[in-house]
Amino acid sequence: MRNPKYQLYQGKDKEYYFRLRAGNGQIVLNSEGYNSKQAAENGIQSVRMNGIWDSNFERKESKDGQHYFVLKAGNGEPIGRGERYKSKSSCEHGIDVIKSMAATCPVEDEAE
Repeated sequence: MRNPKYQLYQGKDKEYYFRLRAGNGQIVLNSEGYNSKQAAENGIQSVRMNGIWDSNFERKESKDGQHYFVLKAGNGEPIGRGERYKSKSSCEHGIDVIKSMAATCPVEDEAE
């Protein structure tokens, strides 16, 4: 089993992103693209501050019936999106995982 962590990286589009991996290695949250590394680092800090509060998670259902969530900052802006889950309970478990580890996970910097 791996340690939970944020992974900061630069995409092929030259934007910066981060993802949050649970202890089992599964990705539980993906960020939107940022035009600078500092902005992506600020996004991680926002997850640390906002990812502990259930009220910041907006639960959604896709057209194909899968469940996912969007983590929002206090100002209502999206910070990241969860993976798609077949069941509502699996989606809730993903949210619980983030709430339990968002504030304390280390950052693994893979950005160039």
